[in-house]
Amino acid sequence: MAPALTPAELTLLGLLVEKPRHGYELDEVITARGMREWTEIGFSSIYYLLGRLRDRGLITEVATGGTGRARARKVFGATDRGREVCAAEAEAAIARPRPVFPPVLVGLASQPLIPPDRLREALAARAAALDERVEAVRRAAEAQPDAPAFVRAIFDFSLHQLAAEQRWLSGYRATLEGDR
Repeated sequence: MAPALTPAELTLLGLLVEKPRHGYELDEVITARGMREWTEIGFSSIYYLLGRLRDRGLITEVATGGTGRARARKVFGATDRGREVCAAEAEAAIARPRPVFPPVLVGLASQPLIPPDRLREALAARAAALDERVEAVRRAAEAQPDAPAFVRAIFDFSLHQLAAEQRWLSGYRATLEGDR
């Protein structure tokens, strides 16, 4: 059996199952849907990932886009096998919780080394950054009022995760202030 897809590979494959796209269009969709908040797909890695998916027989070139002076762009679409693999991998990703490795936990594990004033500053900076991320995800969601239900679910899940972290952070900061 072939090794499982990475989250980045599964994300791109899913976008190509939706409809054939070229690399620039994939990047535009990733940006518009706020996927950079939960994927590690940079523009520079899209073509590398497309090559890996193609080499595994999960996608194929279906057309070459671009006219006139525009550079020809390869348009990729999912193969039948790609659709099957994508469905199985997506189902597994939904059904099985997997560990995440947020750097904040690494920082908290070493928290005794941080002077109290600097810790409060770091937590305040995190709170401000979370506020900005919530606003960015909300704006992205609002910019796509006609997005399909599964896209709205992604925005909703992201907002709920961010809200949970904001609640935790608020409580933790209050606890630290009480310990003063």
